[in-house]
Amino acid sequence: MRKMITFRNKKDTLSLQMERKSLLIIGICMVLVLIASIAGTSVGNDFISPLNVLQTIFGLGTGDHDFVVLTLRLPRVLLSLLVGAALGMSGALLQGIIRNPLASPDVIGITGGAAVAAVGFVTLLGGTISIKLLPLFAIMGAMITAIIIYLLAWKKGVSPIRLVLIGIGVSAITGAGTTFMLILSPFYTAGQAYIWLTGSVYGASWTDVRTIIPVIVIVLPLAIWFARSLNAQEFGDDLATGLGVTVQRHRSALLLCSVLLAGAAVAVAGTIGFVGLIAPHIARKLVGRMFGSMLIVSGLVGALLVFAADLIARTVFLPLDVPAGVFTAGVGAPFFLYLLFKNRNQF
Repeated sequence: MRKMITFRNKKDTLSLQMERKSLLIIGICMVLVLIASIAGTSVGNDFISPLNVLQTIFGLGTGDHDFVVLTLRLPRVLLSLLVGAALGMSGALLQGIIRNPLASPDVIGITGGAAVAAVGFVTLLGGTISIKLLPLFAIMGAMITAIIIYLLAWKKGVSPIRLVLIGIGVSAITGAGTTFMLILSPFYTAGQAYIWLTGSVYGASWTDVRTIIPVIVIVLPLAIWFARSLNAQEFGDDLATGLGVTVQRHRSALLLCSVLLAGAAVAVAGTIGFVGLIAPHIARKLVGRMFGSMLIVSGLVGALLVFAADLIARTVFLPLDVPAGVFTAGVGAPFFLYLLFKNRNQF
């Protein structure tokens, strides 16, 4: 009995230490995001001091920097952070659902579905209906693709490995569909769509920021609530069911959350790849495998990754403005190959 009490006390102490560490990491990441917001708005063709940036944001400036800060830079910085957060959390949810370290929205075809819908909208409906409907079409494309993947993977429930294999196949199909749409589109439209497909927050506006914020605000609490069941699902569906988890219902809800986050990100920034793959791995290194904390840290890490990629894209190669997706792919593709090699004996 005494040994059992001692073990329980040690377990509670360890759990408390992990919670404190997670809160500390989350706090540090939030501070870094705040610093990134100010620093990113300061840097550009002309450097604006952080103090002037803050004064302009709060309406205390002279007005000299209002256009540059409030119209050009701040929306772009905020959009890069929000897109990265959405992709990071979407990838964390998918990796938890599928129990596969190689899973991410772009790998299993969700972002591909959003992309083919968006390019189809630009190619077939561009100029006939408002471009403001583009985000809606992208989210619908992601949703329809996820439903198709889920239905094809269903066989007395959804097996994680079956889900990822079918997702990779659907991803190839959506890629072919996107290429076909680009061939059909006019030259000027194809050029615009190609930059969007590479992934960029160039030309970001407050409309884009307002488009993605409600999705994150609504989905995040739901994702945190349902993500608690992923801790049990890691031990297998049978054990999770024995612990009282309605596995298929929770898995469907979490997949929906992941799709909404990825679809909203693609709608406003195009297909910025590999963020949903990298961010969860970094988060697990920082806070462990408890999904509540890991999900939040994945979002914060994803935000910093896309922000850093976009900052490099718009400052290092001046006067060129390179799409941020070029840099995330440059880091993410080797990382994907590394994970594939590391886990080669598991497949």
